[in-house]
Amino acid sequence: MTDEFKTIKETSEGYYTEKRSKFLAFAHPVSTIDEVKDIIAGYRKKYYDARHVCYAYMLGAERQEFRANDDGEPSSTAGKPILGQINSNELTNILIVVVRYYGGVNLGTSGLIVAYREAAADAIAHASIETRQVEEIIKYSFSYPQMNDVMRIVKDMNPRVIDQTYEGTTCTIVLSIRKGEADQLRERLSKLL
Repeated sequence: MTDEFKTIKETSEGYYTEKRSKFLAFAHPVSTIDEVKDIIAGYRKKYYDARHVCYAYMLGAERQEFRANDDGEPSSTAGKPILGQINSNELTNILIVVVRYYGGVNLGTSGLIVAYREAAADAIAHASIETRQVEEIIKYSFSYPQMNDVMRIVKDMNPRVIDQTYEGTTCTIVLSIRKGEADQLRERLSKLL
């Protein structure tokens, strides 16, 4: 289990044309299925006159949650090639939508596979890819006199401080740290008690 993953920073676009058919590709950074559904619904509404709105997505650092949709194209000629580009670039937390405007000439299954693959590849090529850490949230409560010891560990291990609250003599700190270092942080904090 790795504690980092590759995704895209912001939405990017790609384009491919073959025998007057136009393939408009859009890559989006996403983190939930609800986001995916909202984005796809938006494209179906915006491009209501398009013949097909095909897509594929991959979610989670483990890359276990994914789906490919052909939207009426012959089976495995649209969603799978899009998903193939996501996989070959080892990306996750990404949705790629490819909108097809039919040009009047049938492309055949191999032509469709190439077209959807190339459109998705172009969207990825125009994206800024970044590596992110899988983080774990740790909440720790302690008495005020322990503040210096806790802050020394925080300074040493450098987690992100998400929240700090003080109620009377009890302090609570919420930290976010790279998953691979979470156990070590928990252990060091527990030794303070």
